Amino acid sequence: MAEYLAITIARQYGSGGREIGERVAAALGIKQYDKELITMAANKGDLDEELLQKADETAANSLLYTLAMGSNLFGSGMAFGYKPPLNDKLFLLQSEVIRDIANRENCVIIGRCADYVLRDHKRKLRVFIFGDLPHRRERVIARHEGVTESQAVDIINKTDRRRASYYNFYTGNKWGKYDNYDLVINSSTLGIEHTADLITLYARKMLNEGI
Repeated sequence: MAEYLAITIARQYGSGGREIGERVAAALGIKQYDKELITMAANKGDLDEELLQKADETAANSLLYTLAMGSNLFGSGMAFGYKPPLNDKLFLLQSEVIRDIANRENCVIIGRCADYVLRDHKRKLRVFIFGDLPHRRERVIARHEGVTESQAVDIINKTDRRRASYYNFYTGNKWGKYDNYDLVINSSTLGIEHTADLITLYARKMLNEGI
């Protein structure tokens, strides 16, 4: 039996990546996973969901933990008795949840380094969505009432830096680097609807031909 198709979507802030993922999932009749991954990780690890919410997408900065874990966060080389920070527990639990989902159903996963987590999954479509700054700025202004243009740009820059830091820390790869993905799309050029259509077309080709 062929493996299920996992569509992973990484995105710049304000590029519409979450909405695009929702449209793709709806068009294909499959589920999209985003914030609910935190709830699923909390249940899996029997941890407080509110605490995990606070740790979400915040890379750990513990030098001791980095040294204890070595270069492979998924490895078993942790120093005996060492307790990893909550950030890292969340990443590991979310990674387990993501792999469980990808092994049981076709799915769309938003963020969470899913392209890296599922690097050994045979059927995957790894997408990175970016956009021109003016378009992203306008989306942020529309989303957050009372935000000025300069504040919107500041939010975009800080969020993208945080996402890049998180991804780079946990994967050892570079966030947004084109050869980490199968599709890299400028949503400002196609718009949200047509970007989703393009990804859907690509995914249907893979599903229909068993790629």
